[in-house]
Amino acid sequence: MAAGMPLSFCGDKFPSAYGINASVLNNGCFVDALNLVPHVFLLFITFPILFIGWGSQSSKVQIHHNTWLHFPGHNMRWILTFLLLFVHVCEFAEGIVSNTTMTSNHLHLFMPAFMGFIAATTSVVYYHNIETSNFPKLLLVLFIYWVLAFITKSIKLWKFAEFGVWFQYLRFCITALLVILYGLLMAVEINVIRVRKYVFFTNPQKVKPPEDLQDLGVRFLQPFVNLLSKATYWWMNPLIISAHKRPIELKKIGKLPIAMRALTNYLRLKDAYEDQRTGEDPDRAPSIWRSMYRAFGRPILLSSTFRYLADLLGFAGPLCIYGIVRNLGDNNNNTSANKNTDDHFRVYFMDTTELLENSYVLAILLFLALVLQRTFLQASYYVTIETGINLRGALLAMIYNKILRLSTSNMSMGEMTLGQINNLVAIETNQLMWFLFLCPNLWAMPVQIVMGVILLYNFLSWSALVGASVIVLLAPVQYLIATKLAETQKSALEHSTDRLKQTTEILKGIKLLKLYAWEDIFCDSVEQTRGKELTSLRTFAFYTSMSIFMNAAIPIAAVLATFGVHHFLTSSIPSPSQAFAALALFHILVTPLFLLSTVVRFAVKALVSVQKLGEFLQSDEIGDDSWRNGDISVSLDVGKKHLGMTKAINRKQPMRYQMDNYEQPSRRAMRPIETEDVAVKVSSGSFTWGSNQLTLSDISIRIPTGQLTMIVGQVGCGKSSLLLAMLGEMQAIDGRVFWSKLPDCEMAHEGNISWSETEDSEEDVGSKNRNSVAYAAQKSWLLNATVEDNITFGSPFNKQRYKAVIDACSLQPDIDLLPFGDQTEIGERGINLSGGQRQRICVARALYQNTNIVFLDDPFSALDIHLSDHLMQEGILKFLQDDKRTVVLVSHKLQYLIHADWIIAMKDGSVLREGTLKDIQTHDTELYDHWKTLMNRQDQELEKDIQQDSQTTLERKTLRRAFYSREPKNQMDDEDEEEEEEEEDDDNFSTTTSRRSKIPWKMCGCYLSSGGFFMVFLMVSSKLLKHSVIVAIDYCLALWTSTNKTKANLQTAANQTPAFLQNWTAANQTPAFLQNWTAANQTPAFLQNWTDSINSTDVSPQPEQNVYYLHVFFVLCAAGITLCLITSLSVEFLGLSAATNLHHNLLNKIIHAPIRFFDVTPLGQILNRFSADTNIIDQHIPPTLESLTRSTLLCLSAIGVMASITPIFLVPLVPLAVAFYFIQKYFRVASKDLQDLDDSTQLPLLCHFSETAEGLTTIRAFRHEARFKQRMLELTDTNNTAYLFLSAANRWLEVRTDYLGAVIVLTVAVASIWTCQNDAKGLVGLGLTYALTITNYLNWVVRNLADLEVQMAAVKKVNSFLGTESENYEGSMDASQVPENWPHDGEIKIHDLCVRYDPMLKPVLKHVNAYIKPGQKVGICGRTGSGKSSLSLAFFNMVDIFEGRIVIDGIDICKLPLQTLRSRLSIILQDPVLFSGSIRFNLDPERMCTDDRLWEALEIAQLKNLVKSLPGGLDAVVTEGGENFSVGQRQLFCLARAFVRKSSILIMDEATASIDMATENILQKVVMTAFADRTVVTIAHRVHTILTADLVIVMKRGNILEYDTPDTLLEQEDGMFASFVKADM
Repeated sequence: MAAGMPLSFCGDKFPSAYGINASVLNNGCFVDALNLVPHVFLLFITFPILFIGWGSQSSKVQIHHNTWLHFPGHNMRWILTFLLLFVHVCEFAEGIVSNTTMTSNHLHLFMPAFMGFIAATTSVVYYHNIETSNFPKLLLVLFIYWVLAFITKSIKLWKFAEFGVWFQYLRFCITALLVILYGLLMAVEINVIRVRKYVFFTNPQKVKPPEDLQDLGVRFLQPFVNLLSKATYWWMNPLIISAHKRPIELKKIGKLPIAMRALTNYLRLKDAYEDQRTGEDPDRAPSIWRSMYRAFGRPILLSSTFRYLADLLGFAGPLCIYGIVRNLGDNNNNTSANKNTDDHFRVYFMDTTELLENSYVLAILLFLALVLQRTFLQASYYVTIETGINLRGALLAMIYNKILRLSTSNMSMGEMTLGQINNLVAIETNQLMWFLFLCPNLWAMPVQIVMGVILLYNFLSWSALVGASVIVLLAPVQYLIATKLAETQKSALEHSTDRLKQTTEILKGIKLLKLYAWEDIFCDSVEQTRGKELTSLRTFAFYTSMSIFMNAAIPIAAVLATFGVHHFLTSSIPSPSQAFAALALFHILVTPLFLLSTVVRFAVKALVSVQKLGEFLQSDEIGDDSWRNGDISVSLDVGKKHLGMTKAINRKQPMRYQMDNYEQPSRRAMRPIETEDVAVKVSSGSFTWGSNQLTLSDISIRIPTGQLTMIVGQVGCGKSSLLLAMLGEMQAIDGRVFWSKLPDCEMAHEGNISWSETEDSEEDVGSKNRNSVAYAAQKSWLLNATVEDNITFGSPFNKQRYKAVIDACSLQPDIDLLPFGDQTEIGERGINLSGGQRQRICVARALYQNTNIVFLDDPFSALDIHLSDHLMQEGILKFLQDDKRTVVLVSHKLQYLIHADWIIAMKDGSVLREGTLKDIQTHDTELYDHWKTLMNRQDQELEKDIQQDSQTTLERKTLRRAFYSREPKNQMDDEDEEEEEEEEDDDNFSTTTSRRSKIPWKMCGCYLSSGGFFMVFLMVSSKLLKHSVIVAIDYCLALWTSTNKTKANLQTAANQTPAFLQNWTAANQTPAFLQNWTAANQTPAFLQNWTDSINSTDVSPQPEQNVYYLHVFFVLCAAGITLCLITSLSVEFLGLSAATNLHHNLLNKIIHAPIRFFDVTPLGQILNRFSADTNIIDQHIPPTLESLTRSTLLCLSAIGVMASITPIFLVPLVPLAVAFYFIQKYFRVASKDLQDLDDSTQLPLLCHFSETAEGLTTIRAFRHEARFKQRMLELTDTNNTAYLFLSAANRWLEVRTDYLGAVIVLTVAVASIWTCQNDAKGLVGLGLTYALTITNYLNWVVRNLADLEVQMAAVKKVNSFLGTESENYEGSMDASQVPENWPHDGEIKIHDLCVRYDPMLKPVLKHVNAYIKPGQKVGICGRTGSGKSSLSLAFFNMVDIFEGRIVIDGIDICKLPLQTLRSRLSIILQDPVLFSGSIRFNLDPERMCTDDRLWEALEIAQLKNLVKSLPGGLDAVVTEGGENFSVGQRQLFCLARAFVRKSSILIMDEATASIDMATENILQKVVMTAFADRTVVTIAHRVHTILTADLVIVMKRGNILEYDTPDTLLEQEDGMFASFVKADM
């Protein structure tokens, strides 16, 4: 090197270098100096501006500008600048390398390039600052710079051409490129002047930010930031770093940019979908694929382009390794190469290929290629993910619109079940989204594979093809495994759905199960289903581990095959450069092949999903033309509303008000006519639910306006169907429905729109929207929202009206019990209300709505007499009638017929009678008498103020019980409490961030310990072994390939160990894994062999030594493959055993928990543990764990190998490790928050869909479709925002870890080139190959850590339930000591009994004493909260008896094992509970009784005929919750259940609340006869039911107030019982 010479610009060999004899421009040095001028000019001018002008201001510039304000040609400029920088680097490298070949230093060869690089960087920084401050005038500086640079470079190029320096020289090519780039940049600059007109023009253009950014809600800046920030996700930094201080909340991630909102994309997709409907073939279903391509094809193409670029750049890795390893040690040989010193320029010109022979240049190229490849790859991922999210939003909106138009018959006839709809929403749309994510792989992978195979063939000729074919042949096996995986996952899913169904039923009926001591039977049935699920999971685990095993073993097998075949074909071994390039290529090839199976599988799934979607979108809609009967009626077709009716139209508000004002006068005039008007009329209608039989036939009725119409009839005669038929939900076979044509009907469509606003004008509240019908369905339907939202249901809130409605429905007491009053969340995910409470809320909703017509479908079914009365008087007669609203009421309560203005009596699907009560009295005396008898019976219980203790109060009591506990804040065994407290802790902690970035090691420990010690040990040991063997394989390869080369250099290595071994055998610094070998100073066997072979000066390669290596290599590979199998199996099965144990413990704990636990823990919360959390533990944790351990160990082994080859690498490793630590720390916290946000926003979305599907009839009756659509769009957008941020955060992480990886590769390459001697080529190759793999695994380590952290939360939640106390099942007596027939007489002694629900709470029974003789019929009555029900529970030891005792037939019940006690008594609860299964199973789950006994019980309960008529008799199906029987029938089944168990004590807890009069009277008789010899304790809400009892106990506030026979008590005029009875008479 010319180190000794002074640095002179033109080189100082020839004095004439500075001469300008010929012409100034002919002096090459001068031309180069001229090239410096523009760069220096730019730096001089811009630096002051940057430092002084912007330094003070930049921080104050509005945040806005720097994101959106892009000058024209923004992206073009960034791309050109990057290219310019790259060319400058090449120019610089070329100058330096040329300079080394000359005798003296020529600064002018590389100095201008260096300055150019700095100037280009400055230009882009300067440009960015100008852009953010929106001051385009300063761009002139850049314009001048581009012009000057263009001119000076052109002169240089012209001179080169003049002297015949053409394309064969690299310097000419570089100069030509620079000229082109400067020219283009100049053009970009001129374009900015043209568009923005900021100079030479009088009126510069004003700029406005894009619409999205005008409201500051949009925080997702990816579309608006500059190119560099886009590529590196720099704009995410503030978010991710701030997450460390406080959790990311929804408002922090803001709204979606307009282009990504669900509505925008829905309209795009819908247009593409509808465009395919052609005129000639309107029925042909449009293709969803084609519409997806039309709507979202372009971004996918863009993404694929990025993907191709990334894949091609990926091959730079192996090629550079090849070049570096080959050129090692040849660096100094090119000094003697021919010098092409031109006459005129006196400098060396380099060949184009020559530069690439310099190892340092290659190392830098490798670095740049890696950085670019990773940037493109992440860009491709991002674009596909964004498109996938957009597609999902569009599909969800499409499905939702379809749901709103589904015909009801579809839903009820089971063609479209809720489950299917939920699957469409939750599964199919996600499948399509995932397919989009992966689809660029479909066309990128084949190209990648072909390229890889071609390169392999170049390196290793035919033997490479053998290795590649191993990979390719095993790919179908992968695919096979993948399909098998999908199948087993499906079956596991089916079983887990069954298991969940069973669990839900158990939890809903837990009280009954405990009272009947059946919990173990049901628990076993769940365990049985779980067993089936685990079998599927076992298969799943097996296939998963096979897949992991294939992924790990294929590269080993391929390498083995390649080198083995190569050895047999050529009986030599490849050079290190070829070997390691091939190794790197195999690593590249495995990924696409592994992924290909996944992608193909997803493609298959996507095909299925699209087919399902297509079927769904083509299914029947409601509202065909059958409703269109000209002007006479308002068409009922709900479906034909304009779909785009969301925000866009809401802007027409003023228009709507005019409409209203215009309507007003005509309305007033209408009043007198309205009265004799008909609101709805059906003429000779026949309606069906879609199957062939008619549900309603020959219906002709009219509903008078402004009056109360009642529809009565027996159960199942079609009353509800009639309402739905009028609402247009049924298919009309014949006839028509006419709705009265009031003047405001023309504004039907306008009306719809107005629903999405809440600010209605006051007078708008006054006017009635006749287009919608307030409808309260029989099966109450609640939204997942607050009580208030459920009642107002989107109408403006009016305090007086709201209060009136709540009073009419007597909801106030219930609301007072809720923890947050009417702001409490109810519904699926909220607090579980009882049937009556739900029903009253639904009625309240119908009353509150300001509509002309109100349909109430059996609003009294779940209410007790007192409440129904109040509702009838206050709500229907007063509130609705005062308002002159038309009311249609379906009811069983005949006593209200006297209030009806019009009566429709139905029988078997047709109208029996229609008219006023008077008409019926005169024309159909028989019917009237029948009613009369029933009414008398009802009237007996009617009168006002009966005991208020009724079903309602019971419901309130359960509520109260549930919330009372919250008063004492002592630590209770109640998770809610714990979780809340933890959250509070989080807030205090979030300031000190340590808590948030900690990994939950404790939970990992808990998880692993449930897996079992042996499995953990197996997993750890096999993992470590596997990775050491893999390193050994590559190491062996390095030594083996190096032998060849070493012999070529034998002259130098005559008698000494090769240099790189010298480093090692210098005993002190032996790398760990060689330590044990080199101990005792003997070289390991196969090294010995080799050093010997070197010592013999025979130059020809020795076949036997090669064979020896081959054997070692083969053994190692075989060991590696076996270990791969063992590790993959051990991880999966460890996960499986952990899952088994956790679920088993959880189920047992929960089923045996005291009843109190279920009062205070929301059902949804318990179910979540069994559904979501169990699913995570079953299927998600094992693969995450596997992936985490694998990638961590791979990274560690790679670092170990690199450090042992070039120890100097440890120096730069320290800062890199620090950087990595901070990146992962920040990312994990942010990722966890974003993942939580994604999960928590997904639930409301899915719930909204299922809610809508369940409440379709209600929504359509109310005409609230537009409002619900709006809500759906909002929910979708929120979820998509969270998901987008999550994926952007993942990209943020990956870009950073990838750049770190690239830096690692650079340092390893430079370090090994610098320190390495010629003979260690194999090891350099090894180090570089490992450095390349590390880039892939770094981000997986972090991603998996973050995932595991989130998934461990599931273990934590399950674990928190495992701490629940169980009931004490073992009594102090043994079950064998209890007589077989106990209790034989049924004698009950209650002695000084005190009872409480929880040690924290006050006692509910205080010192109660009573004696009940065998066979007595006892009635217990009292007001709400007097402790009647608590007493009934005390008999079963369900509550905490802390003093006193109950003795039954001489045995203290507290001493008995619970199982024995509860199985010997019977109880009939107030809420009927049936389980899905057969009737036989419901009556006798233990399978103990004969059929005769069951039939006998059914006969007693008046059900024999019903059951006989069902298909299958006793084995007839009962659906979930007994939905296929009416409430009354369910109650009768519960009675039958109690009769089946022939115990001598029967307790009836107000069992007759939901039964009509006739049935109740029968029951009373039955109980008196069938139970003549048994003790019956009846807890009465209606006193008249216990007037015939032998003994009456009146309770008050947990004490017994009166205790005697009914007759005696009636004599005490002022007694409580007497007052009850008086009120009742």
